[in-house]
Amino acid sequence: MTSSNAPRWWRRPWIVPLMLVAGAFLAFAVPPYLTFDPAESRLEPPPGNDFYYPLLVAHVLFGTVAMVTACFQVWPAFRAKYRRGHRITGRIYVFAGALPAGLVGLYIGWHTAAGPSVRVANLVGSVLWIAVTVIGLRMARQRRFADHRRWMSRSFALSMSIVLSRVINIVATIVLTPQIDTTFGGSEALMKYSAVSIGAWGGPLLLLVLADFVLERRKAPKKPSGEPVTSPAPRRQGRPAAASR
Repeated sequence: MTSSNAPRWWRRPWIVPLMLVAGAFLAFAVPPYLTFDPAESRLEPPPGNDFYYPLLVAHVLFGTVAMVTACFQVWPAFRAKYRRGHRITGRIYVFAGALPAGLVGLYIGWHTAAGPSVRVANLVGSVLWIAVTVIGLRMARQRRFADHRRWMSRSFALSMSIVLSRVINIVATIVLTPQIDTTFGGSEALMKYSAVSIGAWGGPLLLLVLADFVLERRKAPKKPSGEPVTSPAPRRQGRPAAASR
């Protein structure tokens, strides 16, 4: 199904950069897990835990599905022209991406080796991702499409937060490295845990704030350009004149 009123992709200049960033991140992050070799993992499996690595691979693959389909979900031209495709990719995003990735993320987050702050951040992020996705799905089934878009925008923000978290982690590592001998008492491991914690909390929080900021701007009524500003009529002073008989 197509629509002649569908917005052109060049009127949404953030679509192409978004897809490029998502593609670059996935090209960097996913291949080591396609070998199914724990030695290639970017996260160190806890010793003696045989479930961690297979579930980590599942989390990465489900997350990949979520990121790819999410890009199409927020693409206005695709949503307007291909409504059936939007519904199909939406179901894939929910049932083969966000929900299973979030559920598996609870286990991965609980067993992280990056310390208690990162553990709590991962658990909170997974719970929020599951919750806003379920609410967004429920809104769609109730045909409350405006609410559906708002909640799925938050779900999209959380699905992309892993990218921003990695960027923040790199920046935090650069900033904190000179403080190893002072703030961290010579412990490089403590510095790394702190940098990862900043990224784990900062990525989801910043994107959720940004998503709600954009949503609030879209809700605000826009006044047509060139419309004259009218001031209220001045109140009359004194007693009103008597009506003539």
